[in-house]
Amino acid sequence: MARAAKTVGIILSGCGHQDGSEIHEATVALLALDRAGVTVRAAAPDVEQMQVVDHLTGKPSAEKRRALVESARIVRGQIESLEKLHAADLDALLFPGGYGAAKSLCSFAVDGAGLKVQPQVERIVREMHAARKPMGFICISPVIAVTVLGEHKPRVTIGDDRETAAIITALGGVHVECKVDEIALDEKNKLVSTPAYMLGPSIAPVARGVEKLVAKLLELA
Repeated sequence: MARAAKTVGIILSGCGHQDGSEIHEATVALLALDRAGVTVRAAAPDVEQMQVVDHLTGKPSAEKRRALVESARIVRGQIESLEKLHAADLDALLFPGGYGAAKSLCSFAVDGAGLKVQPQVERIVREMHAARKPMGFICISPVIAVTVLGEHKPRVTIGDDRETAAIITALGGVHVECKVDEIALDEKNKLVSTPAYMLGPSIAPVARGVEKLVAKLLELA
């Protein structure tokens, strides 16, 4: 009997790199997963975004938006509240970057090394790790992995930014310097990460790194 298609969760944080998920990173990941014949379950915490930014001007807006509602834009409405997603439902889990990962999934953008991780995000990361199921972290999202799993010395990359790398080390992680189209692999913790738009500068090199991450994630699943 043929094995059923793998199921991968993708955790979004809004729509747009300045206050939500980085759309290029999310879309490239979704495309790579679809090409691999994977079933995708998109989810986001049903919380108010920490901030809303006018992506035309780059300035903060007084608007209030919810991460789940905005994330639905990226996946054509096929999304669910993160509280409904569990490790038992998945073969792997993936986090795109964007400032939403550092503002709504955790508080890194405001609190730096003192960041707190949104409770449902922390729960799913812990569940996946306990179940020995692989997770992929793109762009700035590895700070979530090291905050939740710091006691396990997670090995991740955010590229070559020394300040962020130092925070990763302080949180208990091991930082691996990588180019934009490279990945860092933590075989012990089953983690894969890539710098993406932490380095950029454009979608083509970012896509190469994200595609490598997805391929390795599926290999581990």
